[in-house]
Amino acid sequence: MADASQDLLQEKSCRRLILIDGSSYLFRAYHALPPLTTRQGFPTQAIRGVLSMIKALQKRWPQEHMFTQTRYIAVFDAKGKTFRHQLYPAYKANRQAMPEDLAIQIAPLQHMIRAMGMPLISLPEVEADDVIATLAEHARTDFSAIYIASSDKDMAQLVDRQIALLNSKTHQPIDADGVMQKYGVKPTQMIDYLTLTGDKSDNVPGVDKVGPKTAAKWLQEYGDLDNLLAHAGQLKGKVAENLLAQRDLLPLSKQLVTIQTNVPLPFSLQECLQQPADLPKLLADCQLYEFKAWAEELADNIHNREAINKTASSGAEEEHASTSTHLTSKIKTADYQTLWTEEAVDQWLQQVRQAGIFALDTETTSLDVRDACLVGVAMAIRTPGGNSTTQQNMRAVYIPCGHDYSGVPTQISRESLIARLKQLLAEPEYILVGQNIQYDAQILASYQITLRVQTTDTMLMSYVYNPTATRHDLNSLARFYLQHQAIDFTEVAGKGNKQICFSQVEIAQATTYAAEDADLTLRLYYLLQEKLSRPDCAALRQVLESMELPLSRVLTKIEQHGVLLDAKLLKQQSIALATEIAHTQQQAYKLAGQEFNLDSPKQLQAILYDRLGIKPIKKTPKGQASTAESVLAELAHIHPLPACILTYRSLAKLKSTYTDKLPQQIHAKTGRVHTHYHQAITATGRLSSSNPNLQNIPIRTTEGRNIRAAFIAPEGYKILSADYSQIELRIMAHMSQDAQLLQAFLRDQDVHQATAAEVFGLAADQVNPEQRRRAKAINFGLIYGMSAFGLAKQLHIGRQEAQSYIDTYFQRYPGVRHYMEQTRKQAAAKGYVATLMGRRLYLPEINAAHGNRRAAMERTAINAPLQGTAADLIKMAMIHVDQWLHQQHIPAHMIMQVHDELVFEVREDVLADVSSVIREKMSGIWQLAVPLKVDLGIGKNWQEAH
Repeated sequence: MADASQDLLQEKSCRRLILIDGSSYLFRAYHALPPLTTRQGFPTQAIRGVLSMIKALQKRWPQEHMFTQTRYIAVFDAKGKTFRHQLYPAYKANRQAMPEDLAIQIAPLQHMIRAMGMPLISLPEVEADDVIATLAEHARTDFSAIYIASSDKDMAQLVDRQIALLNSKTHQPIDADGVMQKYGVKPTQMIDYLTLTGDKSDNVPGVDKVGPKTAAKWLQEYGDLDNLLAHAGQLKGKVAENLLAQRDLLPLSKQLVTIQTNVPLPFSLQECLQQPADLPKLLADCQLYEFKAWAEELADNIHNREAINKTASSGAEEEHASTSTHLTSKIKTADYQTLWTEEAVDQWLQQVRQAGIFALDTETTSLDVRDACLVGVAMAIRTPGGNSTTQQNMRAVYIPCGHDYSGVPTQISRESLIARLKQLLAEPEYILVGQNIQYDAQILASYQITLRVQTTDTMLMSYVYNPTATRHDLNSLARFYLQHQAIDFTEVAGKGNKQICFSQVEIAQATTYAAEDADLTLRLYYLLQEKLSRPDCAALRQVLESMELPLSRVLTKIEQHGVLLDAKLLKQQSIALATEIAHTQQQAYKLAGQEFNLDSPKQLQAILYDRLGIKPIKKTPKGQASTAESVLAELAHIHPLPACILTYRSLAKLKSTYTDKLPQQIHAKTGRVHTHYHQAITATGRLSSSNPNLQNIPIRTTEGRNIRAAFIAPEGYKILSADYSQIELRIMAHMSQDAQLLQAFLRDQDVHQATAAEVFGLAADQVNPEQRRRAKAINFGLIYGMSAFGLAKQLHIGRQEAQSYIDTYFQRYPGVRHYMEQTRKQAAAKGYVATLMGRRLYLPEINAAHGNRRAAMERTAINAPLQGTAADLIKMAMIHVDQWLHQQHIPAHMIMQVHDELVFEVREDVLADVSSVIREKMSGIWQLAVPLKVDLGIGKNWQEAH
């Protein structure tokens, strides 16, 4: 920057306003960072990137510094068209649609910026540039320096003695001289400069072949566009001819590139600047999106503030502040009611019956349904005349029945409330809305309440509508769909060792928290119901109503019944594993030539790469030589120590995760282990399980298979395993309609052997085990979009040889290649792929400019319909088999679902008939072009049956 403007732009006693071009920041952050997601798969790189840039800006220009005061405003483009589209319908027509994984980050990002205490403006039908320019004009009186933080060159036209740009990297001001140095023209000439060059990204026409250098040269010589056109006849060359030929377009281009400074603002600048920070909200968001370092920093700041507040105010005032922090103007907790008496509850239930649709949420003493006692029930209805988003038409109440702290007011008895709920929930004409209703159903069932009302679940509605848009817990859904920050459980019950049972929470606080949950659940129901009611969502409604909602009830039964374990056998296996682990440690010491901590990556690095001199093949994000499992698997072909380490890790994990832990998870009341199945986690529709995870018990190693021997049948029963055989390959045959693949399955051939015969040019009976193994890797590898590089790596062969296998495969199975190519094209056009049943799997980066990210989405596009259809088929099978078991009163129970396998306890005297019917129902669940084959196994335990 030139010295001439230092007196203004760096004046120590000035008031500074920094206007942040949020949309510019958004795209820079998205493209600058690699894909980042939370553990649940929600994308966060744009959120993290923008906030990092803002924090860096604030560090460079602090709000209070010496005699200087700095204020910030963030401005974002709103959705929709602007006046420029009316002037020129082709304006921005070349722009691709915003990637979905970027679009879904905007609302959370804006929420966090506001929580930082930064005003954020987004005006409909007005571009951010025009809002920024107008704010800058309004700020001239109150602020002596105005900085615009943007990488948009159009902003340079606004620079004068009071307004400067900020360098996007150094955050140093760019004044008029800086504009001249960068573009070769003065700020006052920038509009003409942009008119001549046009803007490809915005589809603004300029003069053909006139680039920045030509435009700057002409304006330096002639001053402005009008004078240039007056002397156009003196110019020579093709560009001069283009200027004359296109001069009639220039007035339109000039209008399009001229930033407006007089946009009507629905507020004053002073009103805009009054945006208080809400650090607890910001902390909750940082925790939600897993910004660990920021969360820790904020927690310290909040703790320090609370310490100051305690000194300055009474405890009651502080408590009120903490409980109201997360509430927005849309949802007023003052409108929530506590119902204390039977008369009040009866009056409320009459209103519920009149409404017909209601949300219900149980509050309990534990997340474990087998240990939980009912503390209260929250309910919400929408009153007549209005929509789901208007406060006056939503009513929510909390009915306490089990709070037991000292001085607690008199509540309705639990028995009385249960009796009333039992009557209401037995009436099938009403619709009950829940959020993760599976939990509430189990709690109510423990009080002998059977749900005969129609039920739906906002968690599943959101999951079916778009599985990857957001996480599907209530707080995330409220933030994503309602732009509302819900009260977190820890705000009313505390954290960690200081967390109290909900029965100890004061009823006033409990009412605010619980009634809000019911309120939000009902709002989400109406919103998602409207989305799913669109004609293009008919298949998704079918998936919800015929698959996910009925499956929820099946999973409830499986969880309640549990699995019987042989704790003594697991203890014996733990002892045996401990011996094997000790032996493996000694082997590792011998191979390394010294003792070391096998669990220490740092010590293992030193042994492998320093002592043994093995060349590292991959580094960690911090630049260290990696010792990850995939790396060790590759190094195992170079030296025996990595293989030994892998064995050690596998044995140690089996011991700590299963043989030691599973006996501890046997419930004292039931004597069984009760896993929890998650319906709304995976993008493809597959179920997952936790606490304990019964779907990841290894089957490839002897030790892993032995653990399954501890899953036993009770006296008089046997374990029955029903497993879909090669289901994804069968679905591939159906979807690709490849003649060779169809034939192999129709003839009930060993498909891997058949593939080996095709690829290696052999008769089927000439295929050896190694060739079959390679064919199997090709079959499954191609389903997952594996490249020649990946196949070479897996088979430990050369890349050319791997490519030769793939080329030969596609020659023999051309239908598979066609399916892959068509799927890629359809995914790019639609932005999603679908299962045979219509479940959608969105692919936000299918058209990404970044090649690796786009390729990853293409691989997902190929596999997702196969994996998703397999998940849908087994879900449908679970529903149909459960209906038959229930209707026929069969002495058998479905006890586990593990990927493509269902596991049952079946009484021995009906085992033959049950096996036959289960196979029939599973194989006939959907008509594919090839048979659905089901392998059955029977035994005293799961290992024998598998």
